Amino acid sequence: MKVILTKDVEELGNKGQVVNVADGYARNYLVPRSLAVKATDGALRQAEAMRVAREEALIAARQEAEGYAQSLTGTRVVVAARAGDEGKLFGSIGDGDIAAAITKFTGITVDRKIVEIEAPIREIGLHEVMLRPHPEVEFAVTLDVIPA
Repeated sequence: MKVILTKDVEELGNKGQVVNVADGYARNYLVPRSLAVKATDGALRQAEAMRVAREEALIAARQEAEGYAQSLTGTRVVVAARAGDEGKLFGSIGDGDIAAAITKFTGITVDRKIVEIEAPIREIGLHEVMLRPHPEVEFAVTLDVIPA
């Protein structure tokens, strides 16, 4: 049976995609859970419109991510944190703190979800932080942690 996916279904396809599945799988699982609809002529036209809209959204998201990369690549962000005599911080600096510091320092709003660090920063000094605003766009920002 041909169905049009209304939501992303793991190992089957993405929203708006037309797929062939077993009749029972469509009737008993996909359709009752609103994951798919039966592929009629009108539904196929709507699926094509959904696919085009999805492609346009992906292109726009990538362009926005590249804009982030151009404006923030090579930026040095200074963060003041309380630290002991040996340079160890009282606490740590996490991805939320880094996103807030970048936003405060540059004026460009950065979501904490795009900040990638292996572990929270616990020392004074220069640290390279990777930002990934899109799966295909990744760039580095230098974080300068100074004692407060």
